[in-house]
Amino acid sequence: MDADLIIRGRNVVLPDAIAPASIHIADGLIINVGPYDGPTGDCDVIDVASPAVVMPGLVDTHVHVNEPGRTEWEGFYTATRAAAAGGTTTLIDMPLNSIPATTTVAAFRTKLKAAEDKCHVDVGFWGGVVPGNTNQLEGLFGAGVVGFKCFLVPSGVDEFPHVAEQDLRLAMPELTRLGALLIVHAELPHESDEVNGKDPTLYDTFLSSRPCADENKAIKLMIRLSREFGTRVHIVHLSSAEALPMLREARASGVKISAETCPHYLHFVSESIAAACTEFKCCPPIRDLDNREQLWHGLVDGTIETVVSDHSPCPTEMKLREQGDFMQAWGGISSLQLRLPIVWTEARRRGLSILDLSRWLCYEPARLINLHHRKGSIALGQDADLIVWDPEAEFTVSSEMLYHRNKLTPYDGEVLSGLVQKTFLRGQKIYDGGEFFAENSGSLLLLEP
Repeated sequence: MDADLIIRGRNVVLPDAIAPASIHIADGLIINVGPYDGPTGDCDVIDVASPAVVMPGLVDTHVHVNEPGRTEWEGFYTATRAAAAGGTTTLIDMPLNSIPATTTVAAFRTKLKAAEDKCHVDVGFWGGVVPGNTNQLEGLFGAGVVGFKCFLVPSGVDEFPHVAEQDLRLAMPELTRLGALLIVHAELPHESDEVNGKDPTLYDTFLSSRPCADENKAIKLMIRLSREFGTRVHIVHLSSAEALPMLREARASGVKISAETCPHYLHFVSESIAAACTEFKCCPPIRDLDNREQLWHGLVDGTIETVVSDHSPCPTEMKLREQGDFMQAWGGISSLQLRLPIVWTEARRRGLSILDLSRWLCYEPARLINLHHRKGSIALGQDADLIVWDPEAEFTVSSEMLYHRNKLTPYDGEVLSGLVQKTFLRGQKIYDGGEFFAENSGSLLLLEP
């Protein structure tokens, strides 16, 4: 088959090297990866000049889109525009915050209808595990969800109640039978009242209400249940570095458990969060400097495999910025558009490479949901999801540059390195220097069990 487009550059991120190469594309697929100066025939050629890098499109498996039902928080149109501008070509939507939550087959159909003709990038979906819905799991999995999410603490919305161990003992044998992945918000409810009477505008007050111990206990529970039932388990948004040794030990002993972390845990530290700055609130919380550095060690040694955004938006007023009350403000940070530059800024400071970045942001998230045969690498037969970005370019984040719906962000004013210039979805340019093309060309990914 002849190519209809060639994208070539001196810095192409291949699975095991960064090298000069030309990527030959036809019908949305990569049909050849050849030498940079190979024959081009009569097709269109995009020549990427150094120092810009050609990398696989990012895969983000942790995005709260919230449509239908809470579209004033975020929606498929705005979220996927932000994704395209940040180099993310595939995102997976979380099952909560939408109304109805994705905990039944009927609710999943409602969400699919809401997403039709609104997506700039490819979008897949998580289902939910809540008390009493075990009989829905097979139908949801057969309908195409990539796996299932549960909370071990209240989720913040009534439509998605958290589970206890007895609920998991019903659900996990079914998930194992289906071969489905369970992703877990791993915190247990805090049992102490030591925050009573403390100043709610101080970040330390909020931090003490969600200590590492609650996260560690939850992860220990999931290791035990995963070992007992043989269920594949993934810990989302790991913030407690204290849990890393038990995760390493569990995996070494054959437990099917993995973990992700997020840009805000790798960039910010609790010591620097000023009073009343509720834009920094997220759950689990941002922890101290030593904890951050230990998370980086866990990422480098492979204990943590992926870095995802946990894009969790809400209307600005729900952040209670004027009151500055950390205990009552909505918890969530929106960084879907900024994941690459945040992680690259911190990675390069530590002498880490673009190959590392591509593994954490592209290949491993795709592998987590068994999409690595299509997404996450530049190789023969893959979808031609590609980005062009400049690792040397610096920019200052401003809320005005962000495309997601509600703009309040703790990254406002941060100087980051790594500017996305162009984004291609299956060989079609969808973003270029602040302009969007081929809008709503994203597909809804319904995965076969």
